Amino acid sequence: MTAALQRLAGKVAIVTGAASGIGRATAQLFAAEGATVLAVDRPGSAIDTAHAGVDRVHALAQDVAADGAAEAIVAAALQAGGGQLDILFNNAGVSYNALGELSTDAEWDRVFSVNTRAVFRLCRAAIPALRARAAITGRARIINTASVMAERTDIGLSAYTASKHAVAGLSKTLALELGKHGITVNYLLPGAIHTGMTAKSFADEKIAAIWAKKAALRRLGQPIDMARSVLLLASDEADFITGHGLVADGGLTLRT
Repeated sequence: MTAALQRLAGKVAIVTGAASGIGRATAQLFAAEGATVLAVDRPGSAIDTAHAGVDRVHALAQDVAADGAAEAIVAAALQAGGGQLDILFNNAGVSYNALGELSTDAEWDRVFSVNTRAVFRLCRAAIPALRARAAITGRARIINTASVMAERTDIGLSAYTASKHAVAGLSKTLALELGKHGITVNYLLPGAIHTGMTAKSFADEKIAAIWAKKAALRRLGQPIDMARSVLLLASDEADFITGHGLVADGGLTLRT
């Protein structure tokens, strides 16, 4: 990792899905860049140990989809950050693969509860604190993890793709509503990234090689690649970027 430039010095951030993968890398990069970070993941995950010894990262075991979770997370962030909140990174997500005709209501609801409804709830709960902070500093940030499947699809991904399309739509609408307050809202579109969610598939060298070959850069993405993309959107340099879906896929989707 390159030397930190303290681009987030004095800021307070929430990062969900922070026990592993993109969330873990982002929480630690944010902290290295000077932010105080509330790192959130579900009970039973590795959240209590994932950031051990990392300065300025505070762990919270919380299921983002649970009723009351959004308010509890924002309250914990405000407590850890001395009453301020500058950045919300909604990254927690789940996947599901089944043909549409075989998908159950229960699985559909589970995917949407984490990937979409929890994102909406946390945005809603955080907006007052973000608006108050933006009134002082001139800026605040919401960044939501979508997927390249927010613009495309594949067989067996009806629930997942629909949930990520919804994240994109939510992000663009909130960007329009919150811009007057100095709050930018953007969303990340990762491609084939080696994370906890994909580790089982990519453990098969043949599958990993296929997806690596699809990308223009001829490799799988790593969590730090995504963390750096999120840092860009979280930084002051992104003041005039909002309602934008940042494709971070190594050129995976360049092919027709």
